[in-house]
Amino acid sequence: MSNAHTAAAVGLASCHLCCKLSPAHLQHCPRCGSRLHLRTEESLQRTLALLVTACVLYIPANLYPIMYTEHLGAPTEASTILGGILLLIELGSIPIALVIFLFSVIVPSGKLMVLFYLCWSVHNHQVMDAKQRSQIYRVTEFIGKWSMIDVFVVAILAALVHLGDLMVIRPGVAAISFAGVVIVTMIAAECFDSRLIWDNAEQDQREH
Repeated sequence: MSNAHTAAAVGLASCHLCCKLSPAHLQHCPRCGSRLHLRTEESLQRTLALLVTACVLYIPANLYPIMYTEHLGAPTEASTILGGILLLIELGSIPIALVIFLFSVIVPSGKLMVLFYLCWSVHNHQVMDAKQRSQIYRVTEFIGKWSMIDVFVVAILAALVHLGDLMVIRPGVAAISFAGVVIVTMIAAECFDSRLIWDNAEQDQREH
């Protein structure tokens, strides 16, 4: 691979907002005015710091109740994410339980693992097709936004299932923690500079 195969090698930078390719010495995008930079400074360090924060928030998100249900004449019932999924299965709402399990357990944990892997692979120059890693990053960045569905379910239930004094649903502390996990991982995905993947590929190609 020659140096001309990458924009950075010839002094060109892609705007992170409008994606216009411009000379890096301009410092600001001629189209939208955003600051140009060949690579995001300390991208891996910022991404890792956010991922560790998300992991810390993910613990109370799963251990503490995500919602409290109050019935007339019955004690308050607390439900965690997994407890709510099991309850839905017992009630026969298997499709809903599967959707919540997918977007509340599989997607957040999978996104954390993928972002950790991408940071590790870039830092250690692991041998893997750069195109595949870029595609994995784009898919992870896209589906990560949908992991907020559990918080939406609690918010909708709290707004709709409020039947006077007969039944009340209140969000628990886990809902706040889970929302924090989703938001922090979204920011982590934005902080990760996927162009570092192609820098690795270019460097490995030159060495071989």
